[in-house]
Parts: sequence; C-alpha cells; structure tokens
Amino acid sequence: MKIALTSVSVDDPIKAYKFYTEILGFKKKVYMPEAFLAIVVSSEDVDGTALLLEPNTNLGAKAFYEGVYKANLPVIIFSTKDIEGEYERLKKLGVVFRTKPTKTDWGIQALFEDTCGNLIQLHQM
Repeated sequence: MKIALTSVSVDDPIKAYKFYTEILGFKKKVYMPEAFLAIVVSSEDVDGTALLLEPNTNLGAKAFYEGVYKANLPVIIFSTKDIEGEYERLKKLGVVFRTKPTKTDWGIQALFEDTCGNLIQLHQM
C-alpha cells in the first residue's frame, strides 16, 4: 500500500496552484479553477504522491490550520537533496522564510510560508 493523494487546506486554491507550480516547481495533475480544484505532483516524482490544494472552508479546517500556523508548525514537509540551493532559489523568487537552513539532530531544515495560510518545512537528511 502507498499514499496516492493527500491534501493541504489553503485559503485560495487558485493562488496556491500558482505558488506551488510557478514558484515551487510542482507539476499540474488536475487543475479546474472553476471548481476551485487543484492537484499537483512533484516534478521529481510525477507518478508519486499527489497533493490536493483544498479550500479551507470545509468542516472547520480554517480554524485548525490557523491554529497550526499561529503555533509556527509546518503542515507538510518537502525533502530535498540540496537545501542550501533550494533555499537560495526560493529566496530569489520572493519566498518568505521563517528560518534559514538549520542543522538539527534529524538533518537540516528550513521553514517557509506558502502564501496561502500554511508553513512548509524543507528538509535534507
């Protein structure tokens, strides 16, 4: 068994789609702006787990995600083999980082904003 699709709630799926594809470099799997539906995949693994950018208006998701954001916690972790390179590339594209790449007991990590109400962690082993 493997994960085929997971979701992250966003305040605006259309804005999120643009950020995840144009800035982060994800690829379109499904994009139906009229239905506020966007599903993206990693350009490094187009047959891997897909990510549904889901409106945060469902079942109390907005309050939950706002709480996670205020607690300074990431909603998802993206791995990379070159965190310094990704950090520099994303900073040049205007991505707002909460933390610079920092060595921890578990690897190197950095935290950034996805412009849609979430914090994302970049991680390198």
